[in-house]
Amino acid sequence: MASGKRKLPCDDGVPLVHKQVRYGVKKHVAALILARGGSKGISLKNIKMLAGVPLIGWVLRAALDSEVFDSVWVSTDHAEIAKVAEAWGAKVHHRSPEVSRDSSSSLETIQEFLRLNPEVDVLCHIQATSPCLHPFHVKEALDLIMQKGYDSVFAVVRRHQFRWQEVKLGTDQMTKPLNFVPANRPRRQDWDGELCENGSLYFTNAPLIMNKGLLQGGKMTYYEMLPEYSVDIDVDIDWPVAEQRVLRYGYFGRVTPEVVKLMLCKVSGCLTDGRIFTSASGEEMISVSTRDTGGIRNLQKEGVEVVLLTTTEDPVSEALSKKLAQQTGCKVKRVGVEPLNDVKEMVEERKLEWKDVAFMGNDEQDVMCLNLSGLSAVPKCSPVVAGNAAKYICNNVGGKGAVREFSEHILLQKKKANSQMEQDRIDRKNF
Repeated sequence: MASGKRKLPCDDGVPLVHKQVRYGVKKHVAALILARGGSKGISLKNIKMLAGVPLIGWVLRAALDSEVFDSVWVSTDHAEIAKVAEAWGAKVHHRSPEVSRDSSSSLETIQEFLRLNPEVDVLCHIQATSPCLHPFHVKEALDLIMQKGYDSVFAVVRRHQFRWQEVKLGTDQMTKPLNFVPANRPRRQDWDGELCENGSLYFTNAPLIMNKGLLQGGKMTYYEMLPEYSVDIDVDIDWPVAEQRVLRYGYFGRVTPEVVKLMLCKVSGCLTDGRIFTSASGEEMISVSTRDTGGIRNLQKEGVEVVLLTTTEDPVSEALSKKLAQQTGCKVKRVGVEPLNDVKEMVEERKLEWKDVAFMGNDEQDVMCLNLSGLSAVPKCSPVVAGNAAKYICNNVGGKGAVREFSEHILLQKKKANSQMEQDRIDRKNF
């Protein structure tokens, strides 16, 4: 079954979270992400930043927003991974040293978790290295367990690759094709391809894991995911490819930025590096990157209003604010120590909802605005409390391209959302 945002045969409109019942018995469904600290491929890979989010954050966001789990856990042996997991809303299973060795298998770690959490009836093992997982993937795969009666369900992707038998070096053995006939090579459109595990998720009834030591067994089936969502990260070379893929196909939260109309950006620490220069004559000056102002203009061309924010704590003078307004073509508004009060007024005056707003801040007082906005970001090296609240953490620091980076991210998400809306319109027309 190819995945997509479509209505399933058993979808009666009732949220899946209210239908986690099989044969009249309520099931405790738990998600478990394994995140050992001793990754050999990439050091602390599970919390390394990928497209502005810790790697593990992508799957945690999808799992939590699916709203089908009674509990979402991260199993780890590392304190920093535990902190990130908790910041993203997961519970932490502090695994024992016995299942934290290089030789330890995923099955052993999962069995330890289930022994300590016997209330779990159905377990979903989600791999942290699959950052393009979406809530609808989780919901549709779980439906096969809860509504169709399968004991185990795992994710696959369709591949069209010709495979050959390996030949050991130094031998005269000839290779041979494994899945096709060379004299009759099929065209892609004439070949269904093969189903390969993509590692994104594994749903299994807990007794099958504990009693038989199987993640795949009993009455089992697969859940097919489209290739664009099938991303796996193992070594360094995978990282830049995954980052580009996740920016286009990753899940950025419940709010879909279909119509971002207002961008609010703090001046100090975002548009600038927070410094103000004073000349010998006492004239104040700030440095603003042309990359950032170019990003602002790109947003304005797409109909997004950009308002720059200065606070009562910032030493940016009225005269300097006017120069900024002239330089960027934006309105510059001074807000109080708690920006939310003034920002809320701006949103209400324009008759907008928070999903229509993008916000860029860089400090603790910005947390509420970062949480509420449909899209939000902080520059690199912002305080942890601000980074945890933001939906995107820039690779650039304030005053040196962070605003440009976030503006491009906004436009990319708008383009992606508009493409999805157009596809949905076509699908409805052809239904």
